[in-house]
Amino acid sequence: MSAAVAFAAGLLSFLSPCVLPLIPSYVGFLTGMSVEEAERRRGTALLHGLWFVAGFSLVFVLLGAAASAVGHLLRDYQVWLGRAGGVLSILFGIYLLGVFRPALLMREWRIQLAHKPLGYFGSAVVGFTFGAAWTPCIGPILGGILTLAATQAGLGRGMGLLAIYALGLAIPFLVTALALDRFLVWFQRFRPYIVWVDRIAGGMLIVLGILLVTDSFTLLAGYLQGLTPRFLRDRL
Repeated sequence: MSAAVAFAAGLLSFLSPCVLPLIPSYVGFLTGMSVEEAERRRGTALLHGLWFVAGFSLVFVLLGAAASAVGHLLRDYQVWLGRAGGVLSILFGIYLLGVFRPALLMREWRIQLAHKPLGYFGSAVVGFTFGAAWTPCIGPILGGILTLAATQAGLGRGMGLLAIYALGLAIPFLVTALALDRFLVWFQRFRPYIVWVDRIAGGMLIVLGILLVTDSFTLLAGYLQGLTPRFLRDRL
């Protein structure tokens, strides 16, 4: 269940209003190619995308490790950590619903790159700076997943959770890099519904927060695991 929530959060981060419209610009900045050139050299665009994804995935996994380490240090207070994290997740959800907009979350902290470093490694550097950026859109969603990672048992599980979050963000980006022309057509159709992304993400974080506060997340995950076929559980 944690993995499903993390993957959905990554996908919603990609679709968020201050990430999705910038995706074509990111692809152009990474590859140095126009849309027409990217169509002809899809393999090159995909390779740049893979390095970009590797850069921001590294940041997210490291953040997951840090959150898990904090959770491990406070393992004697795990129940209260989960409840405090649940309250924080609810606040993030309310923020995404637009109920309140604190100045701290509205500020952007990012590293600006005027010029991309050359080569595929340069794309990884851009990905790293993207992962290290704090924006009003991705910050609350990422914060909710980090809160969930802090409640996980073990460093590896927290890192794995953020790796799945990164995967949810990475897959649609790589598809876009491979077919930028089709993304532009799809985006024009999706644009009227983009406002719902924050609302859906906000609702998801509020539900997650309530489950954490009431200590129902573990019970629900255990119930769903019981419904999973044995052959599939043995492979997870």
